[in-house]
Amino acid sequence: MGVGWLTAIIIGGLAGWLAGILMDLRFGLFMNIVIGIVGAVLGSAIFARAGIYVHSGWLGYLVTGFIGSCILLFIAKLVRR
Repeated sequence: MGVGWLTAIIIGGLAGWLAGILMDLRFGLFMNIVIGIVGAVLGSAIFARAGIYVHSGWLGYLVTGFIGSCILLFIAKLVRR
Protein backbone atom coordinates (compact mmCIF):
# COMPACT_ATOMS: atom_id res chain seq x y z
CA MET A 1 0.00 0.00 0.00
CA GLY A 2 1.65 3.21 -1.15
CA VAL A 3 0.99 6.79 -0.18
CA GLY A 4 0.00 9.61 -2.51
CA TRP A 5 2.40 12.37 -3.45
CA LEU A 6 0.76 14.95 -1.17
CA THR A 7 0.83 12.53 1.74
CA ALA A 8 4.47 11.71 0.93
CA ILE A 9 5.35 15.41 1.11
CA ILE A 10 3.59 15.85 4.45
CA ILE A 11 5.09 12.70 5.95
CA GLY A 12 8.51 13.56 4.50
CA GLY A 13 8.35 16.99 6.09
CA LEU A 14 7.41 15.46 9.43
CA ALA A 15 10.21 12.88 9.19
CA GLY A 16 12.76 15.57 8.27
CA TRP A 17 11.59 17.81 11.11
CA LEU A 18 11.77 14.99 13.68
CA ALA A 19 15.22 13.98 12.46
CA GLY A 20 16.35 17.62 12.65
CA ILE A 21 15.24 17.78 16.28
CA LEU A 22 16.99 14.52 17.15
CA MET A 23 20.21 15.43 15.32
CA ASP A 24 20.07 19.06 16.56
CA LEU A 25 20.14 20.49 13.03
CA ARG A 26 17.16 22.64 12.14
CA PHE A 27 16.32 23.82 8.65
CA GLY A 28 13.28 25.53 7.17
CA LEU A 29 10.06 23.82 6.16
CA PHE A 30 11.14 23.28 2.54
CA MET A 31 14.47 21.70 3.53
CA ASN A 32 12.69 19.48 6.09
CA ILE A 33 10.45 18.18 3.32
CA VAL A 34 13.39 17.60 0.98
CA ILE A 35 15.48 15.92 3.68
CA GLY A 36 12.52 13.74 4.69
CA ILE A 37 11.72 12.59 1.16
CA VAL A 38 15.36 12.00 0.21
CA GLY A 39 15.82 10.30 3.57
CA ALA A 40 12.89 8.00 2.81
CA VAL A 41 14.46 7.04 -0.51
CA LEU A 42 17.84 6.49 1.17
CA GLY A 43 16.28 4.54 4.03
CA SER A 44 14.29 2.37 1.61
CA ALA A 45 17.45 1.62 -0.39
CA ILE A 46 19.40 0.72 2.75
CA PHE A 47 16.57 -1.45 4.07
CA ALA A 48 16.15 -3.19 0.70
CA ARG A 49 19.89 -3.90 0.58
CA ALA A 50 19.61 -5.45 4.05
CA GLY A 51 16.58 -7.52 3.00
CA ILE A 52 14.09 -5.51 5.10
CA TYR A 53 10.95 -4.38 3.29
CA VAL A 54 8.55 -1.95 4.96
CA HIS A 55 5.08 -2.04 3.39
CA SER A 56 2.88 -0.49 6.03
CA GLY A 57 1.65 2.73 4.41
CA TRP A 58 2.24 6.08 6.01
CA LEU A 59 3.74 4.72 9.24
CA GLY A 60 6.35 2.69 7.38
CA TYR A 61 7.13 5.70 5.19
CA LEU A 62 7.51 7.87 8.30
CA VAL A 63 9.87 5.43 10.02
CA THR A 64 11.90 4.89 6.86
CA GLY A 65 12.05 8.63 6.18
CA PHE A 66 13.05 9.36 9.76
CA ILE A 67 15.90 6.82 9.74
CA GLY A 68 17.10 7.92 6.31
CA SER A 69 16.90 11.59 7.33
CA CYS A 70 18.94 10.90 10.46
CA ILE A 71 21.59 9.25 8.28
CA LEU A 72 21.60 12.26 5.91
CA LEU A 73 21.89 14.72 8.78
CA PHE A 74 24.66 12.69 10.39
CA ILE A 75 26.62 12.86 7.13
CA ALA A 76 25.89 16.62 6.93
CA LYS A 77 27.29 17.07 10.43
CA LEU A 78 30.46 15.20 9.45
CA VAL A 79 30.91 17.28 6.29
CA ARG A 80 30.19 20.52 8.12
CA ARG A 81 33.14 20.00 10.50
